[in-house]
Formats: sequence, C-alpha cells, structure tokens
Amino acid sequence: MSIEYKWEVKAKNSPLLKKKCSHCDGSRFQCSDKFRLNAQKKNIDIWLIYRCVECSSRYNMTLFSRIRTESISKELFNKMSENNTETAWEYAFSHEIRRKNNVEADLSSVEYEIEHEEIPVKEIINSTDEVITFKIKCPYDFNLRISAIIRKCLSLSLRQLDQFVENEVVFLNEKPLQKKHKVRNGDRVQINRQDLIALFLAQKEEIN
Repeated sequence: MSIEYKWEVKAKNSPLLKKKCSHCDGSRFQCSDKFRLNAQKKNIDIWLIYRCVECSSRYNMTLFSRIRTESISKELFNKMSENNTETAWEYAFSHEIRRKNNVEADLSSVEYEIEHEEIPVKEIINSTDEVITFKIKCPYDFNLRISAIIRKCLSLSLRQLDQFVENEVVFLNEKPLQKKHKVRNGDRVQINRQDLIALFLAQKEEIN
C-alpha cells in the first residue's frame, strides 16, 4: 500500500532584481505588482514596473513590445489592466522574461513558508504503508533545493539527510535523490518504508 501527502511551498514575495540605480547607490529593485500599458493605434507595449528599494526610482521591465492588441487574450489584458498580483508574480518569477531584458534576479531574496502535515520519521517506520509519497506544489521557480524542503518537513538533521541520500532511502520522481536537485512544481518525493527500516537497523548494528 501507499499513501500520498502534500507539501505546498508558498512564496511570500517576488525576487528582487540585481540592478544598479541611476539615481542613487541602490542595487536592488522590487516589483511593484503593477503594469504599465501603452497603446498606439493597433499596437501595444506592456511593462512590469519595478522600484528601487532605496529611492523608489522606476524601472520598467518589458513584457510585450509593439505587438498587435489582438495578440493578447482579453483575459490577460484585463488582468494586467487591473494590476492582478498573481499575474505580476508570474512574470516577476519568469527566467525567460529576465533573460530577454538582460537582468538578473536575487533569488535568495525570496522568503517562503511550507504548508505541510507534521510526519516524524518514526511514524513513517511504524506506518502500514510501504511507500510514502509527498507531492510538492511550488508554482514559482526560485532555485529552492529539494533537500531543504525534505529536511524541514521531515525534521531531519543535515547528517540524517546525508544518510538518506547515501543509502538511497529517498527518491525524487522515482529516481534516487541528489542534493543538488531544485524544486519543480509537481515533484514527488518517495520514501520506501523497508529501505528506511534497513537504514536504521544498520545504524544500530554500527553502534553495537
């Protein structure tokens, strides 16, 4: 038997941009969650507005340049016109948009929390389920390591996590976990109960 739980990673803010301000000594810009739209005849330009964290000077990051108005869905146009925060964050977290604008994000500036059910390792060992799966919901990509989530949600020490990895107790999408792996929305972390028991028995033998 198997059971599946959910780990949901919730970003608290969008990433800062690493950009020198031309009006002060600032080097970081924060997304304002607002769009600027400029329509000329049948063409439209759309930007995502950023503000210097030091002096509030504005930087407009290009999203669409001189495109036909009919090229954008009415739904998306309305969301941008209304400064929809979720839409703004989708672009603020987009690697492709930053690449096109030749700007870099300070991904370490993103704070987050994980909504999850507390499940101690001992509970997994004593479970009647042979495979325990944790499905990860993480809509935004900010280079978060999967190992950081596993440590937090399972209350593991760094040494314990290393042992899990070395002994292939934890799998990511049915492949042995590598600590360098970054989180992707929909990832599945799997733990085989028998592998976990074998690891703990081996540790006890070493101690004795």
